[in-house]
Amino acid sequence: MEKVIVSIILSLGLGVLLLFLGMFLGVFMMVENEKCSPFECGFDPVGSSRTPFSLRFFLLAVIFVVFDVEVVLLFPFVMSLGDFVSVAGYIAFFVLLIILLFGVIHEWREGSLEWGD
Repeated sequence: MEKVIVSIILSLGLGVLLLFLGMFLGVFMMVENEKCSPFECGFDPVGSSRTPFSLRFFLLAVIFVVFDVEVVLLFPFVMSLGDFVSVAGYIAFFVLLIILLFGVIHEWREGSLEWGD
């Protein structure tokens, strides 16, 4: 019980010490205009925040997320190919691949995969 109380007191003491040390050292830091302005991923932060956003960029990002999840779903099956995999596992694997293939073909025909105008 004594070790628990000592560790709690040390943890709280170290936390309070670091808190006051950060507050004390934070006052002396130089405040620069560039460091105080928000970073907007290459966009000019001075203008309006209501400027239109490229819908093609959003669609491409969604496609990336979908196919990133695809890799997460397919990776365990590929890693277990050396072990015993049932026929139902192979069928599920190929059904998932066929669905993803039809998705890519649909996106290709729709033109979502083309970035240029």
